[in-house]
Amino acid sequence: MFRILLFYLCIAPVTVWYSLKTIRFKRKGVPAEKLDPVPIKWATTLVKLAGIRIEMDLGDLDPEGHYVFMGNHQSNFDIPIVFSVFQKNRIRFVAKKSLFDIPVFGPALKEADNIPIDRDNRRSAMKSISHAVEIANSGVSPLIFPEGTRNRDPEELMEFKSGGMIIALKCGLPVVPFVMEGTHDLLPPGKLLFNRKRTIRIKVLPIIDPSRYTLKERDVFKNDLRQMMTEAYQDLRSEKKNG
Repeated sequence: MFRILLFYLCIAPVTVWYSLKTIRFKRKGVPAEKLDPVPIKWATTLVKLAGIRIEMDLGDLDPEGHYVFMGNHQSNFDIPIVFSVFQKNRIRFVAKKSLFDIPVFGPALKEADNIPIDRDNRRSAMKSISHAVEIANSGVSPLIFPEGTRNRDPEELMEFKSGGMIIALKCGLPVVPFVMEGTHDLLPPGKLLFNRKRTIRIKVLPIIDPSRYTLKERDVFKNDLRQMMTEAYQDLRSEKKNG
């Protein structure tokens, strides 16, 4: 309980500190790649404060490679966990627009070239897709949660949204699917107390060459990706039950 209390006492000042640091650096004209350690330090600090244990199978991933990442999403802890795991891949999130409206944190997200997407506004969403491609072309690896929001059901993945597929296919970068198991149990949606004893497992799946699909075949890509990730996720869940 002490560790949980310490985490909640520290999360706001830690987040504000690193958010202000990001904003200050960007406005001083610090090159984008020099900003990379800031969110990583924020993420690793939160993971350490929470005492989260992570087991990783990164497969054929180049730890400094340039990709589009696609992963499942079940908890508010997912973002710091993913930043901690893919530290040198220069990831930026494609995230719902409302996150960018949070005081201090939202402007920091924007200044760090994370990508807001408004799914309720088709024209705005298409602009966000074009912006994501531009950001990716600068050397950043977009990270997309294809379910579109946090999944409240740990039993199975939600249906995937097409927007993430369009971004991946337009970027033309190798696509890295990965699955996380345990973050729902660590901190279920709507809960404050988290389960520090729950080990988080992350598995990177075979990297996908996006040239296998045309833009018109985005739904085929979406279905193939969801099937691959679902099978891997269920395998992790079975290992947990049997272990």
